[in-house]
Amino acid sequence: MSTFPIYRPRRLRANENLRRLVRETALSVDDLIYPMFVVHGHNTATEISSMPGCYQYSVDRLVTAAKELIALGIPGTILFGIPAAKDPLGTEAYADDGIIQLAVQALKDAVPDLLVMTDVCLCEYTDHGHCGVIEDSEVKNDPTLELLVKESLSHARAGADVIAPSDMMDGRVGAIRDALDENGYENIPIMAYAAKYASAFYGPFREAAESAPQFGDRRSYQMDPANTEEALREVALDIQEGADILMVKPALSYLDVIHRVKTEFQVPVAAYNVSGEYAMVKAAAQNGWIDEERVALELLTSIKRAGADMILTYFAKSVASGQWSVTS
Repeated sequence: MSTFPIYRPRRLRANENLRRLVRETALSVDDLIYPMFVVHGHNTATEISSMPGCYQYSVDRLVTAAKELIALGIPGTILFGIPAAKDPLGTEAYADDGIIQLAVQALKDAVPDLLVMTDVCLCEYTDHGHCGVIEDSEVKNDPTLELLVKESLSHARAGADVIAPSDMMDGRVGAIRDALDENGYENIPIMAYAAKYASAFYGPFREAAESAPQFGDRRSYQMDPANTEEALREVALDIQEGADILMVKPALSYLDVIHRVKTEFQVPVAAYNVSGEYAMVKAAAQNGWIDEERVALELLTSIKRAGADMILTYFAKSVASGQWSVTS
């Protein structure tokens, strides 16, 4: 009698068709959201040095890039704006002729089927680089809420499909939900950055969005990377305040948080495969140390496997273009 067990797991790994049939997690273009950066100007597409393949687009070039997303079948984009001028209160963030507002209008005119999400925060627009109102060198919570509400309403007026507050101020989801509802935008969902950590993985983004803080750091409002239970409390609060989608950011160092949020709350969960995660893969691949396609797909699959329903990732176009096989 054989000493081997009756069940041999390798039997179902023998060839690709068997592996396809028993594969437990499927990554597809339907899971992906592509982040894009928009600046003032015309006919501009400036590559971001720390994020190869990603650009700061002027509005006209943003529209061209958005048409590519539609052609690739990518469901949506999330927009980050770089203003013409910065000031202590981030005035352009909530101006009806601000860069994001102009970009949203252009995209909804040119590619109405593309889901347009807008990041709601002040850090790109303030001259101090923090996500809120500064008083006595401190980021003040409640005065910031008033500006985030104004910003959200301006995005809604421009035609945004989803509002995504990323500032991590207490109570901002409820304030934004109330304002949207009171102004006739009750059907616009909120995708809340519910568990956004004070991460070292944001460095390349701060170059792309020109949003590095000019003093101190963001640890008084973004979450401590050591905490999980706190993330669940943050998520519960955002659900109570009216969030429709809950985001965990970053993704790769917080797969456990993604899994717990999905398991415990059973709500739509987004995960942000952030700039530093992208840049590390690109840099290692350019040095010939790793296979970019295989590593990127493995990472994205791990995010989906952890429980994310949607992934914000700078790899979206590569996955969707067909140059990468999501089944290999």
